[in-house]
Amino acid sequence: MYNVINLGVRFSGESLFSGITFLINEKDRIGLTGKNGAGKTTLLNILAQKSEPTEGNILIPKFKKVGYLPQHMSAKSKLNILQETLLAFEEVVALEKSLEILTHQIHSRTDYESSEYLNLIEALNHANDRLHLLDAQSRLANTEKVLIGLGFDPSEFEKPVEELSGGWKMRIELAKILLKKPDLILLDEPTNHLDIESIMWLEDFLSNYQGAVILVSHDRAFLDAVTTRTIEITKGRIYDYKTNYSGYVLQRKVLMDQQIAKYNNQQKEIKEVEDFIERFRYKATKAKQVQSRIKQLEKIDNQEVDLIDKKSIHFKFPPAPNSGKVVVEAKSYAKSYGSKVILKPLDFTMLKNEFVAFVGRNGEGKSTLAKSILQLIEFDGQINLGYNVKIGYYAQNQADTLDENLSVFDTIDHVAVGDIRKQVKSILGSFLFSGEDIDKKVKVLSGGERSRLALAKLLLEPVNLLVLDEPTNHLDMQSKDILKSALLNYDGTLIIVSHDRDFLLGLCSKTVEFKNQTIKEHLGGIEEFLEKRKLENLQQLELKEKNNLSQQKEISDNKMQFLEKKENDKQLRKLKKEIEKIEQLIEETENEIALLDQQLSNPNESIVFDEVFFKNYESKKETVTQLLEQWELLHTEMEPFIDR
Repeated sequence: MYNVINLGVRFSGESLFSGITFLINEKDRIGLTGKNGAGKTTLLNILAQKSEPTEGNILIPKFKKVGYLPQHMSAKSKLNILQETLLAFEEVVALEKSLEILTHQIHSRTDYESSEYLNLIEALNHANDRLHLLDAQSRLANTEKVLIGLGFDPSEFEKPVEELSGGWKMRIELAKILLKKPDLILLDEPTNHLDIESIMWLEDFLSNYQGAVILVSHDRAFLDAVTTRTIEITKGRIYDYKTNYSGYVLQRKVLMDQQIAKYNNQQKEIKEVEDFIERFRYKATKAKQVQSRIKQLEKIDNQEVDLIDKKSIHFKFPPAPNSGKVVVEAKSYAKSYGSKVILKPLDFTMLKNEFVAFVGRNGEGKSTLAKSILQLIEFDGQINLGYNVKIGYYAQNQADTLDENLSVFDTIDHVAVGDIRKQVKSILGSFLFSGEDIDKKVKVLSGGERSRLALAKLLLEPVNLLVLDEPTNHLDMQSKDILKSALLNYDGTLIIVSHDRDFLLGLCSKTVEFKNQTIKEHLGGIEEFLEKRKLENLQQLELKEKNNLSQQKEISDNKMQFLEKKENDKQLRKLKKEIEKIEQLIEETENEIALLDQQLSNPNESIVFDEVFFKNYESKKETVTQLLEQWELLHTEMEPFIDR
């Protein structure tokens, strides 16, 4: 479908990658992987034609469309959620208008053999096929289905977009891309703003999608569920694996082992040659052999070892101070913002050394309860901390709170006290900041680097309660693995807010689900919780969808019926109008064929029955055949509207 040929990018004279060549097939599910800064987002931008490569090009077939969701975007709108999402169908509106114009142009022409006429027929067929693929007649129902799948409640469809957080606005943009049904979907970290249930819905949607998909994600479980092919960018080159992420990890290890073995054998060979040269360099009797060995050395093609960058976070948390058995105790806790209730009165207890995961949809109160435990916001009821509880906190936007004008070293040094100041460079080194890196200003750091620096601050003093709110959002796979390893060895108490299933697996002993303004505690980790939720979903999926639609109809039943009837009647009128035009064209063309048949039956000296005559005759017959096929297709498309 898409052919990427010798693509290369240079920044300030330095090569990011070069010579990248690969093919994107019609239904590929590709996971794009590589360490932070390898060029994944740059490649997506080029594929989406948002930027130009330094060298090489991309061959894009005619009529192919691309949908691109970047990591960051500013979406402004004065519309409500439903209205904004329905803008996804601007292509449908344009196609419907184009159909009218094309049909009129075809009707007004008689040059049936010309390339211009055939191009019009091709464009008409493409427009009809595209409308059929976009399921234009069901645009409203499909919009509701996608919005519900991405976590929106039907009762909120009329809520203004400008009142939403950035994460929910991103969901609307994602919904619009999915509804547009492009031939190629490009998604850069799409799960960063989704909760676990929405991620699982998106997995199912993308797995069954008719077009091609390319993902950049640090969510291993998401990649494994969706992708069947992995392209790794490393050291300016790519490696293409016909497997998902877990399969890629195994195959990559085999490839690295082979490269290391070849490299070691080659180094052994080089050393033997060099030893021979050194030993006999000054012996005249061996001069010929020495020269031969020198030439042999020059001809050796050095074996490269394209190892994955092994640099990653390597640290451990300081020993946790002793605390009481009860670490956190909430009594009749509740939180509202004005009339909006976030959490109804609830009781909650957390014991020493418990590892607890907070899960649930965005906006259900996970971060709110975490901030309340830290006494960062006001609330109703009580939250008491146990004896000698000392808290370390990593907020969802912790990296954004760093002073951009400070250097990496000063960021840590300014808050370090006592003997810990002697360890600042060591701490920074364990978080991959070394050499000139420690003198960089925070404002020039990438998102991943800022996250690592914010995590480094957690090591400055021993704590026995860690509260981590989405700590993995900007960390690459290896960094997440090292952070998880450090947490598994942490001897304090942990509260972690996360939607990253792979990161949570095997980490927590209790799962607290936030839903419907309250919480529900589940003994066991995220794996047991997901198995339970999946069983519930399998049994209640259809009922849930019907209930959601029923709830929406109860809210604005008359309005929805009116809009659906209006849309139905509009589509029916358009289809009838197109059928009438096709029937008129068929009648006119058949009359022309009948006239030619009459001329053939009654030959006349004024008529020359040459190649041009018969070519015109066959062309008109072919036109009638094509028009009849269009007529049948339009009648098929009209049936659902007649039944309503």
